[in-house]
This record gives sequence, structure tokens and C-alpha cells, in this order.
Amino acid sequence: MSDESILERAAARAVRAEALLDDELLSEAFDTLEKSYIAAWRATTVDDALGREKLFLAVNIVGKVRDHLAGVVANGKLARAELKVLAETAERRKRFGII
Repeated sequence: MSDESILERAAARAVRAEALLDDELLSEAFDTLEKSYIAAWRATTVDDALGREKLFLAVNIVGKVRDHLAGVVANGKLARAELKVLAETAERRKRFGII
């Protein structure tokens, strides 16, 4: 796979990830999960260390999913910028007869 196709794939993934982050239903699901995990975490008994640990991990996983999607968006923005530079470079080469 060429560098350009990798960059195009990253840009396309960014569009999809951004749509997911902007999706009201998914955002609501993340918020609901996080709130319910935190409520369950607070409701654990003193001797339920394992339960608290699992709920702590669950809360963090929700955040990691959000962070992953945000990272895909950021990588896609960088990929679009690189694709723009490649296109401009190719255009200059073509214009000056380098190709």
C-alpha cells in the first residue's frame, strides 16, 4: 500500500470517527454508561475492593474509547494536511516540468 493510500484511509477513518463523536445517541450512551458505573462504584461496600476495581476500569474504558476516536480524528487531520502537501508538491513538479 502506498503512503498516499494510507493517508487517504486515515482521512476517511477520521470522517467516520468524527461522525461517531458527534452522534447524539453514542454520546448519550457514553455518558449514561459512565454515570451508571460511577454510581455503582460509589454504592459498593467497604469490603468489595474487587467490585470497585472492576467499576473503576469500566469508567476508564469508556474514556479510552472516546480518546481513541478523538485520536483517529486527529490523525486524520494530519493525514489530510500531508495529502494537501503531496498534492501541492506534485502540482509544482508538473507545472515546472520536473515529472
